[in-house]
Amino acid sequence: MNKIQSQTRTVFPFTAIIGQEEMKLALILNVIDPKIGGVMIMGDRGTGKSTTIRAIADLLPEIEVVVDDLFNSHVSDYDLMSDIIKQKIEQGMNVPTEFIKVPMIDLPLGATEDRLCGTIDIEKALNEGIKTFEPGLLAKANRGILYVDEVNLLDDHLVDILLDASASGWNIVEREGISIRHPARFVLVGSGNPEEGELRPQLLDRFGMHAEIRTVKDPYLRVQIVEQRSDFDRDPYSCIQKFQDQQNQLKDNIILAQNKLPSVKIDYSLRVKISEICGALNVDGLRGDIVTNRAAKAFAAYKGNDEVSVADVKTVIKLCLRHRLRKDPLDTIDSGSKVEQVVDRILVQDL
Repeated sequence: MNKIQSQTRTVFPFTAIIGQEEMKLALILNVIDPKIGGVMIMGDRGTGKSTTIRAIADLLPEIEVVVDDLFNSHVSDYDLMSDIIKQKIEQGMNVPTEFIKVPMIDLPLGATEDRLCGTIDIEKALNEGIKTFEPGLLAKANRGILYVDEVNLLDDHLVDILLDASASGWNIVEREGISIRHPARFVLVGSGNPEEGELRPQLLDRFGMHAEIRTVKDPYLRVQIVEQRSDFDRDPYSCIQKFQDQQNQLKDNIILAQNKLPSVKIDYSLRVKISEICGALNVDGLRGDIVTNRAAKAFAAYKGNDEVSVADVKTVIKLCLRHRLRKDPLDTIDSGSKVEQVVDRILVQDL
């Protein structure tokens, strides 16, 4: 077995995925800046949603975590550190670390609240005075990706918990007057088929971005996709080796963008234009403005630029706003086209 076979899981390479550029861009931008708020991917069955999401997780650089910590705690960032590790560091104790793959956690449809949030052993707490916490999926997903397939079929109560944890970066479990909290910073990725039902608008609004994907119609492109997948199924390690240079290049670009992001600027006049677009589209609240600003800066960083351009905004704004528009059942224009029309009208003078 060669080196790549021993070190690499057989996950379809992200750079080998053909088409679906909108979905891939949304995932990359959320990885560069997790504060964008995750991405909702809606599309037909069999369009590579799950494959793409697992591929981006496998592509990411390893993260440094505290050894044997339940929450993948960072060794120096307090926002990504459990209370136990904070106490050890404050007491000057030695905290060993290791590097692990970015966690990729699947939330099954039948999951309970305890499975998601974790549980406290009440009996041991009352009888022995010891807080024993059994971590849930939110703990395991800290500093990683939490993937919910068919999120539109998930219980609304669990969706609320997910979105609250994603927004705050913390999970709090309270039972019988006993409370435990831990960091829960993750990129929330949901996917679903619109034929199986829509998310409530107020929940959809909480996802930072919304990508729509469709089945490829071009027969030549379909053949290319089928051949690519067949090659991987027949010999996954050769396929991974074939795309290794492209994978490494994309990984390097993401790391550079993450480091560059804090220094990227967006001109005041361009921020005003973004808010003007949100106002013209009657977008409720300010999430649309905030997410568009964040996504545009992440895209500029990804391109290696120091300042956001009008073109950067035009590239990301549809992903940030299309799911925030009020739906008119009699409207024949889809929300993405509506966003594009307003954007072209307001930003055309700046090109």
